[in-house]
Amino acid sequence: MTTAWNDNTPIYRQLRDRVVAMILDGVLKQGDALPSVRQVAADFQINPITVSKAYQELVDENLVEKRRGLGMYVTEGARAALLTSERERFLNDEWPALYARLERMGLDLDALMRAAHKEGGSR
Repeated sequence: MTTAWNDNTPIYRQLRDRVVAMILDGVLKQGDALPSVRQVAADFQINPITVSKAYQELVDENLVEKRRGLGMYVTEGARAALLTSERERFLNDEWPALYARLERMGLDLDALMRAAHKEGGSR
């Protein structure tokens, strides 16, 4: 398995973000085991310390827990906590700039929804 890493962000952070996305997407559910550090390191051809650092961030954020001798597991409520924090981050960090750009282009919600439906992107 190979992947393209972004040179502007540390690999451990990108790996952490991939696990977060898997939790948000429901690929990893509460109680699910994360792949072992060794397995991820081998799959992505990265240093095991890099994987450990990514996993430790997830532990520090209470999204996964270490079970001695068993591995890492997604904690109860991890998805709900992530949804809350990701929504807050979007509204505080991304939305103001996006809204300003939409205003500059003269786009409103109705125009965006029409474009989404036209492209088949509605959910």
